[in-house]
Amino acid sequence: MTVKCAGCADGMELPFEFKMAFQPIVDVAEHRIWGYEALVRGPNGEGAHSVLSQLTDAQLYRFDQAARVMAIETAGKLFDDHTARLSINFMPNAVYEPRACIQKSLEAARRASFPAQNLMFEFTENERMSDPAHVENIVRSYKALGFWTALDDFGAGYAGLNLLARLQPNLIKIDMELLRDIHLSHAKQAIVAGVASIARELDITVLAEGVESEAELTALRAAGIVLFQGYHFAKPGLMSLPAVRGIQAGATALAS
Repeated sequence: MTVKCAGCADGMELPFEFKMAFQPIVDVAEHRIWGYEALVRGPNGEGAHSVLSQLTDAQLYRFDQAARVMAIETAGKLFDDHTARLSINFMPNAVYEPRACIQKSLEAARRASFPAQNLMFEFTENERMSDPAHVENIVRSYKALGFWTALDDFGAGYAGLNLLARLQPNLIKIDMELLRDIHLSHAKQAIVAGVASIARELDITVLAEGVESEAELTALRAAGIVLFQGYHFAKPGLMSLPAVRGIQAGATALAS
């Protein structure tokens, strides 16, 4: 029996507009763009808060679905590299039943000729989960469907080791505050190296986000991290793929 979501057919239109920006994720070991994160923006490029602050609880499902569809359909038009992943943020509270709520995303991928296996869904948990079992079910269901899952802002708020042990996502994104000026802090270097070691033992990929300088990059590479995201490489491009530092226009490989 197919379980239907409470909001799947409510027909409610969102009372505001939004767009997507795309920020590259760079693999410095393989000298290539690994993927892009889709980020919500206002219609004129305003920050995500300008959009999210307008959301009501009744609009969560509709917005979550609309954002996924826009991200996938836009990526289908922009991506030339069919191996690049698309990372989409999702709201666990907007997912009623994972396999039912994913259908619009799969339909969007088919329309856009975007490989569904290249989708990665990431969530942030800066506040204590009201229903950890529900989130665990989402992660398990998405992984079973062949998607990657990612835990964002690892090391901030409640996104810590207990959550990592319970969910075991495919990827963790270390919180940028832990990485800021890491080259100047032995404590931060030790913590990040420890996290990277734990992730390797659990077969979890580590991504360092918010990297802004060559010095930070060097320190993080010393910890064994190879996936990076941040202004050091590129700022997000509004409804476009931005030029990436060290990459020639139209290329997917980093210059050596």
